[in-house]
Amino acid sequence: MSADAGCTVVDAGASAEEPARAETDGAARFVGRTDDGTPPAGRRFGRVDALIAAVFLLGALWVTGRGWRDFDGRLLGTRPNDQGFNEWMLAYAAHAVSHLENPFFTTLQNAPDGVNLMTNVGMQLPGLVLAPVTLLFGASFSYLLFITLNLAGTGYAWYYVLSRHVVSSRAAAVIGGVFCAFAPALISHSNGHPHITAQWLVPFIGWRVLVLARHGRVLRDGLLLGALVAAQFFISLEILFLFALCCLMVVLAHLAVEPRVALRRAGRLAGGLAVAGSVVAAVAAYPLWMQFAGPQHRVGHPGEPDVYALKLGSYVRYATESIAGSATSAQGWVANTTEQASFYGWSLLVVALAAAWWLRREVTVRVLALVAVLCALLSVGTTWTWGTERTAIPAPFALVEHLPVFDSVVVARFALITTSAIGVLLALAGDRIVARRTSGQSTERLLVRLAGVATLAALLPILPTPLAAQGRTPVPQFVTGGAWQDHVAPGRTLVPVPVDNMTSLYWSSAALAGFAVPQGYFLAPVSKTDRTGRWGVEPQPTAKLLTDVAAGQRDGMVTPAEIAQARADARYWRADAVALPAHRRQAELRTVLDTMYGPGQRVDDVWLWDVRPFSR
Repeated sequence: MSADAGCTVVDAGASAEEPARAETDGAARFVGRTDDGTPPAGRRFGRVDALIAAVFLLGALWVTGRGWRDFDGRLLGTRPNDQGFNEWMLAYAAHAVSHLENPFFTTLQNAPDGVNLMTNVGMQLPGLVLAPVTLLFGASFSYLLFITLNLAGTGYAWYYVLSRHVVSSRAAAVIGGVFCAFAPALISHSNGHPHITAQWLVPFIGWRVLVLARHGRVLRDGLLLGALVAAQFFISLEILFLFALCCLMVVLAHLAVEPRVALRRAGRLAGGLAVAGSVVAAVAAYPLWMQFAGPQHRVGHPGEPDVYALKLGSYVRYATESIAGSATSAQGWVANTTEQASFYGWSLLVVALAAAWWLRREVTVRVLALVAVLCALLSVGTTWTWGTERTAIPAPFALVEHLPVFDSVVVARFALITTSAIGVLLALAGDRIVARRTSGQSTERLLVRLAGVATLAALLPILPTPLAAQGRTPVPQFVTGGAWQDHVAPGRTLVPVPVDNMTSLYWSSAALAGFAVPQGYFLAPVSKTDRTGRWGVEPQPTAKLLTDVAAGQRDGMVTPAEIAQARADARYWRADAVALPAHRRQAELRTVLDTMYGPGQRVDDVWLWDVRPFSR
């Protein structure tokens, strides 16, 4: 469910309190009532809803099942570094809760300079909610639970809002929910981006925006909307930005399609949004300062925008994790396996276009179509593409690429909005099919049934396959068993050898961020004077030396200058201990470390050097 399209229902239909006119320019205006004439909003949670929730959960488990076979020993999906980072974020959130530390900035990663968690992916609210689970079962369990519930929760949230407020048919609402949660967009992001798949609040936010525009009470509904938006702020700021951008597009599209109605509602909507904005500003003032002006904040995203852009042809191809896809079906069409936010295939694209044409007289559908197409074009990046090649002809994103915030957007993710728009469109079309099947002439009923079969057939090729899983390097017993606590004081640094970004994170996650680590996996500024975003930081000289020895690129002989530098780096890291686990070049590494810091000692399954005499 894309954050975004939550707002594509902003024009979905009139409420019971403001009945829609039967006709507008010849277009039948959708009201959204059940077969017996009662509003869908009157439905209560019952057995059918519980069964549908179970189906969404089973679908999510189907996608993530390989990870559940051994959550401590396996990494789910194709982006292990992304999973490692998010596990660390959950571990740090649990640590911050239990130690009452700052949830927006920490020096426990990239010691001593630290990491700005707002300019990365904070996920403070999920981390807080999952903190008891993380403390009991570990960060790897929490991550897998989070990524699984995101799919199930997103799908059910869309179903709930669609079935209560947009369509009469539960079956149509299920189709919309399934598409929004299990289309290639969210499945591909399940390879390591839980902040993207955590969209379970978005449909509710979109519905409250619609209520506010149509008949809401400015103060009451503005406060409620503000609370929901503030919650989403602490789940995923990126999704919230896309959602806000989507809402702006919906307003502009509505203004183009139905200007008089849009202008009539503008005052109430603006007043409610002002109230909601005040709530969010009050709650998010400090995190926003941290994001844009705090320590280690950055500007922009590493690399050119087109590196992460889609290509036009990707919209008719199949994703890696779709039934009709393969390991090579997306190669050349997108940067990596997490950004496959299009990949609908020809059949679904034809069905979506046919549904939009069939329902073109409905205002909602025209708005959905405009937003979906615009976002698809933005996802292509700054230049148009021809096949898998990029041309020099400017594309729409070139108009906004240098604007604040837009310069940090991963361009492919505009297609998340397109995905949600299509999901809502499919729900609307399915609802009309159900209505026509029971009320039309026999010939019409046959055609409508054929349309329904065609829609289901078009969806089958993009249904997801289970995500891959791969083994992970075990964290030493010295860390998982807690022996480290006898050698590293709270807040001080344990240095794994070789000094590797992901090794630092996995060790720290296993210890629930109980000690600081050097380097890591994060976005940071290039330097203290250049705030341009980059991945990670430049390693310290001793880290480079140990990496070279581990790779066999140099022997175990070190110079007096390198010894002095090693002790200076220990002070820089604020390290209490340096630990060497099993390694194919362990002998050479031990020789180097003994020379630098004196004889090491065997502790559990690591060799350990006490560097406090040099670092305190």
